[in-house]
Amino acid sequence: MGYKREFIKFMIEADVLAFGDFTTKSGRQSPYFINTGNYRSGEQITQLGRFYAQCIVDNMKAGKIREDIAALFGPAYKGIPIAVSTAIALYENYDIKVNYCYNRKEEKDHGEKGMLVGYKPKDGDALLIVEDVITAGTAVRETLPFIKAQGDVTICGLVVSVDRMERGKGDKTATQEIKDEFGIETFPIVTIREIINELYNSEISGEIVIDDEIKDTVEKYLALI
Repeated sequence: MGYKREFIKFMIEADVLAFGDFTTKSGRQSPYFINTGNYRSGEQITQLGRFYAQCIVDNMKAGKIREDIAALFGPAYKGIPIAVSTAIALYENYDIKVNYCYNRKEEKDHGEKGMLVGYKPKDGDALLIVEDVITAGTAVRETLPFIKAQGDVTICGLVVSVDRMERGKGDKTATQEIKDEFGIETFPIVTIREIINELYNSEISGEIVIDDEIKDTVEKYLALI
């Protein structure tokens, strides 16, 4: 598992990955939740950027992500610190210079105006979206029209912390729907299956995170979604 194992432990220790009873953005009742809004220190956000950067570089080496990315796009709000920290990590750890940009939730009507902050995409640019998780693909569908309105750009991938491996709007998984509809491949640092396999009956900071009961609950949920 390598850095994937480290990332799972990192999420647990940062209280980003939790098990219980939660409602996701898609309205589903889920037995687990990934809340990247719980990262709150400079150390944590620096390390988060490193994990995203390693995922990107590994997929570049495998020929799955283009090396000529013009910018990372982080959807507001949780994607903003991810885009910034990942751009920094790519430069500091891999000497890869890449721009970043993100959207405002409300259009600015003074100064430079507009809804885009940071790099301004140009026709022909390749952009990589960095987001926290993908559940039903709702956030991606909301984001794409905005990105496409910036110019004739290519979205060369979506990088997320966790692929929840759930259905989208139909019978296919959300990641498969995004690929079929928009031609965009999703690159997760980890999947929920990898999380279950790593944490089941394993101790993190002296505690078992996923015991038989929690595993059974998550498995039943995944079987229905």
